[in-house]
Amino acid sequence: MPLLTLIEEDALPCDDSTPRKKSLQSGLNCHQFCLFSMRIFFFERAGDLHAGLFLERVFYLDLTFTRRGQRGSPMLRHLCSGTWEDRALSSFAPLWGGVHVGEDDRTESCASRCYEKFDRDAACQCDRRCPQHGDCCEDYEYLCIAEEDSEEPERFLELEEETEGAPVGSLYSAPNSCQGRCQEAFHKHHPCHCNARCQEFGNCCEDFESLCGHEGFSRSSDAITKEELQGISEKIYRADTNKAQKEDIVLNSQKCISPSETRDQVDCSPEPLFTYVNEKLFSKPTYAAFINLLNNYQRDTGRGEHFTAQQLAEQDTFLREVMKTAVMKELYGFLHQQNRYSSEREFVSDLKNMWFGLYSRGSEEGDSSGFEHVFSGEVKKGKVTGFHNWIRFYTQEKAGLVDYYSHIYDGPWDSYPDVLAMQFSWDGYYKQVGSAFIGSSPEFEFALYSLCFIARPGKVCQLSLGGHPLAIQTYTWEKSTYGNGKKYIATAYVVSSTQ
Repeated sequence: MPLLTLIEEDALPCDDSTPRKKSLQSGLNCHQFCLFSMRIFFFERAGDLHAGLFLERVFYLDLTFTRRGQRGSPMLRHLCSGTWEDRALSSFAPLWGGVHVGEDDRTESCASRCYEKFDRDAACQCDRRCPQHGDCCEDYEYLCIAEEDSEEPERFLELEEETEGAPVGSLYSAPNSCQGRCQEAFHKHHPCHCNARCQEFGNCCEDFESLCGHEGFSRSSDAITKEELQGISEKIYRADTNKAQKEDIVLNSQKCISPSETRDQVDCSPEPLFTYVNEKLFSKPTYAAFINLLNNYQRDTGRGEHFTAQQLAEQDTFLREVMKTAVMKELYGFLHQQNRYSSEREFVSDLKNMWFGLYSRGSEEGDSSGFEHVFSGEVKKGKVTGFHNWIRFYTQEKAGLVDYYSHIYDGPWDSYPDVLAMQFSWDGYYKQVGSAFIGSSPEFEFALYSLCFIARPGKVCQLSLGGHPLAIQTYTWEKSTYGNGKKYIATAYVVSSTQ
């Protein structure tokens, strides 16, 4: 039976004396089923994403109370008493902007308490240090760690075949070391641990004291705050003096289609995407070094990459040139301040490994790298994967190898860099949605993708560019590592922004 039909047939108000048979059969109590019904109503009927997310949080809060043997959240009992649809439409709007909870909810939940200061009177905590002290509320991880993601702008569709369903990553995978694992949650399958209580239980990794016994770099994903990411991304944005000016690029974006039409593979744009590009840009040192790298790769996965001495030297030249720019100096200064790297030499060495280190996406060893995938593009199983760079797009379109079809998103910036999410064919292979910065310098993209991979590996990374929010998704390569279990970049691309 369709879920909405079930809800319509079962829309009686809740009271403690008449539990509903269908809600019990579903494994939920009456109030939880009521809330689940409301959530579906707002998501599917009213189309209100924010209300749906609010109700989802209350639902998980109620599960916490129920697991403890209590009757459930008082807030939920209040909301589900009476005809919920009328109540929701008339009185929910003030609630999801600032969730109201009773005192008995508040002190044992992180609802409306995420990242507040330590409260000695509360039964559990929701501040940023509670994972280290082991006194977080049970819903801390759901409400607070996921809070940044729930506030992100709406995403446009972006598919990366080889990373769909990939687990949330960390920069490291060495199970016998605390490198990048300090204060991580207990995991029963790890042979040793790096959390605040491992010394109490005698199961710390051998390097726990040297790596975790100070205030330096502790976690590979969450030590850098969202606000810090937005601040450094704005600095990088302002530092990009090598970007294209408005007169340097004339773009003809033509047809905008809906996300549901992207599978149709219809060429809706008879003209090229780029009407004009001032190619004097390409004589700048970072552009020239970047372009020299693009033709060093076999685009088909399963065909191994074998670099000449000249091609390896070109990788070093690119890294050397970008590190001269204000953009990369800003990035290194930030990461050095965050205790991620002790020297510029260490930083550059890590960039070379994470971006240019080879791994296998197909049948042959060493057939791919993060740089090849993101900037040059690959073909796997008859589909374009990666290919998230405007310079590569322009040069391939000029050569007659790329045919621009349409776009589903054009960013809010009135100068470069901008963002475009587009559909195109690359020498006969289709890309359903490919997002790319337009008009940015090579060092700008390289810096933002590196920042997000280091600060939010395998997660959505929320930035700010010129006052507009922007989110980047990265994925770690899980099947092989370099150094002490450190992971390569699998992919990185823009996933959302706000018009």
